[in-house]
Amino acid sequence: MPRYEFRCRTCGDTFELSRPMAESSDPAACPAGHDDTVKLLSAVAVGGSSSAAPAQGAGGGGGGCCGGGCCG
Repeated sequence: MPRYEFRCRTCGDTFELSRPMAESSDPAACPAGHDDTVKLLSAVAVGGSSSAAPAQGAGGGGGGCCGGGCCG
């Protein structure tokens, strides 16, 4: 179940709630009971590294400008 982050405008507390995506924009009361809250935009960072080298002849097809070969 996705987690959503909220901030209370009354006390400034930041808190998270787990709820179904269908309820993502429903109002949320802060743990102190205040109702004036706002849902925060959460950025998801996906990254990593691999120690395995790509196979010989396996290029990254990309498709973007420089990945597709259109940059000179």
